[in-house]
Amino acid sequence: MDEGERAGPQCRAWNDLEYNAYIEEMRVEQYPMLKDALYMDHAGTTLTSKRLMDRFHSDMVSNLYGNPHSFSQASHRTAEVIDSVRFKLLAFFNANPQDFDVVFTANATAAIKLVADAFRDLDGGFEFVYHNEAHTSLVGARELAQRSTCLATDDEAESWLQVEGNGHGKSQQRTLFAYPAQSNLNGRRLPLQWCERLRHGCGVGRSCTTFSLLDAAAYVSTSPLDLSDVKSAPDFVALSLYKIFGFPDLGALIVRRESAFILDSRKYFGGGTTEMVISRKGASEKSSCRSYHIKKTTSIHEKLEDGTLPYHSISALSAALITHNDLFGSLERIATHTQFLARQLFDGLTALKHGNGRPVIEPYSQHGKEDKFDSKQGPVVAFNLRSARGAFVSLYEFEKLAFARNVNIRTGGLCNPGGTASFLNLTSDDLQANFNEGHRCGGESDIINGRPTGMIRASLGAMSTMSDVERF
Repeated sequence: MDEGERAGPQCRAWNDLEYNAYIEEMRVEQYPMLKDALYMDHAGTTLTSKRLMDRFHSDMVSNLYGNPHSFSQASHRTAEVIDSVRFKLLAFFNANPQDFDVVFTANATAAIKLVADAFRDLDGGFEFVYHNEAHTSLVGARELAQRSTCLATDDEAESWLQVEGNGHGKSQQRTLFAYPAQSNLNGRRLPLQWCERLRHGCGVGRSCTTFSLLDAAAYVSTSPLDLSDVKSAPDFVALSLYKIFGFPDLGALIVRRESAFILDSRKYFGGGTTEMVISRKGASEKSSCRSYHIKKTTSIHEKLEDGTLPYHSISALSAALITHNDLFGSLERIATHTQFLARQLFDGLTALKHGNGRPVIEPYSQHGKEDKFDSKQGPVVAFNLRSARGAFVSLYEFEKLAFARNVNIRTGGLCNPGGTASFLNLTSDDLQANFNEGHRCGGESDIINGRPTGMIRASLGAMSTMSDVERF
């Protein structure tokens, strides 16, 4: 039994404190970069273990890899590794390769844009419907649509789904419904069954005109996503793999095969995605002759992965999958661990009081000041600080203190414009006025007219421990 196959923590019936003790001990060796640092930004990216980097280094110095578009032993080896990793990644999400394919991208944003570009290129365009708590990268797809609708709340989404899910809202124009599985702002989890509700409205023998795009980047960092039931699965799933493993810096789009035809509308093509290309008309050819190309049809991913893939990173993903299980066990075990820690963090922060009894923090969660860290809540706490007089504390001042103490944490609008505005009770007029007053993303003007323009986000990951919570 080699290093990657030995029994991991998933084989042991540890309780929360025992598993935490294991992580505390393990990370001394595997995460030496944490020795003098407090890392509370796992929603941005999680950290890379020493074992993963050692395994990747061994692979790189032991195997010769080449451009998979060439014909050589090195290229053939590379192509085999890429194919193998696709299957491993699908297995990680319990996705049957007969029902799904994986398209590698630079990040989750690139995966989202790939889908949006295809819908934009449809004859007649498309309608884009998205949830208010969507990440900026998801909101940006509206600029490619002929028409867009923002669903302000879950209730609005339910009402819209009631129409679409019953087949009453169908039209000839395609619709893309997009939402996050987990808010990157405060960890609130949205119903995964919305995707199934949409498909239910198609009925037997009917052609669906509404498709689902699930932004799972934040969700899968600490929680399992089960795609074993293809009937209830999203049509498209955007992933950020470095949020799960820390390394490599990769994204991916999981495509439901029955829905993949919609991506054929994408007009752009890059190297490796075509069978043949006519670049220009010959000088003696008639004017009716035009440029021409034929896209590959052997697989979904071949016609969507433009140019040479980052094959070293994909090889690293294989090592990441093995190491992740080796160190932490299953995502279910990670979910239990991080929920346990998040509950302690939230309870500790909300219990803080100034000498006069005023609360130190203003939390932004789905349950107010009585949050419940269960399957409907990720390990994220969003909040602002208040002074003893009740005034909001500047994020910039907090950042300076955190920086000086090597506390790594996220502040600001958190790339979630709708969620930030909702929780801070900022109207569109307020946002425009704040901009006119000089507020910019990442700027120092974070308290305007006594009201914050952003918030603090503390997020936990697989290698977080109680010592992090207590130190924070």
